[in-house]
Amino acid sequence: MEQTRSHKQFDGHNLYFTHYSEVCQSKMSFAAFVPPQAKTKKLPVLYYLSGLTCTPEIFLTEAQAQAHAKKHELILVVPDTSPRETGIEGENDSYDLGSGASFYVNATTPKWSRHYQMDTYVTQELRLLVEKELPVDGDRRGIFGHSMGGHGALVLGLRNPELYRSISAFAPICAPSKAPWGIKAFSEYLGAHKAAWAKYDAVELLKTAKARIPILVDQGTDDEFLASELFTDELERTVKQTGHPVTIRRQEGYDHSYFFISTFIADHLAFHAESLKSPR
Repeated sequence: MEQTRSHKQFDGHNLYFTHYSEVCQSKMSFAAFVPPQAKTKKLPVLYYLSGLTCTPEIFLTEAQAQAHAKKHELILVVPDTSPRETGIEGENDSYDLGSGASFYVNATTPKWSRHYQMDTYVTQELRLLVEKELPVDGDRRGIFGHSMGGHGALVLGLRNPELYRSISAFAPICAPSKAPWGIKAFSEYLGAHKAAWAKYDAVELLKTAKARIPILVDQGTDDEFLASELFTDELERTVKQTGHPVTIRRQEGYDHSYFFISTFIADHLAFHAESLKSPR
């Protein structure tokens, strides 16, 4: 693991790293905000999964999360949204497939499966690397994200209740099996069998989830993708049917941007801090 940059903020540091991923068979990057309290003790860790086209830089510069992370004594870890420059044909041809658009799945189709193993990368390889190299309390983890990353947070959290104690999302793609973005990505990464898609669909996973992990979802009412891609109504119906502890908040007049995220980031970090404040 190589540290490439460091920027001091609120007496902590924004750190940028690169490393070779055995899981993705490529060079990967991630960033972290480490608050000053980590100088004397290990802290809970909160993983943030970004949306389509994003890099770790965008969250750290636009979400305005660091002051709240310091307040709640949380380390923030932000992986990249996909492997980069793997040589896969068409990897850089569109914003919603390939580079910057992994959908956080383990790809199974021959074209993508060698490199696009983001489920295992986030939940296993990166997690173990972070817990080895940063002052992280490995018993206290949460996960959150935005849009495609909100989908990723919901799915990886629900698939791995032994790893994450809290989940939240801003404007997540709730039912990717029905959304144009999700249909395109799942067809390419997972093939034509819909049973494989259901394993990465938050609505479908909630129907059978046994672990009651607390979840917070914020959705702007003026989000340009709300009707066509996000399917928040599907999530709400499933929550009512299952009784899973999910809080869904409709935020009047907000869109899909980081202006929306930065407005409610304090609520999300406080939500996770409450779940992570003490050992199991």
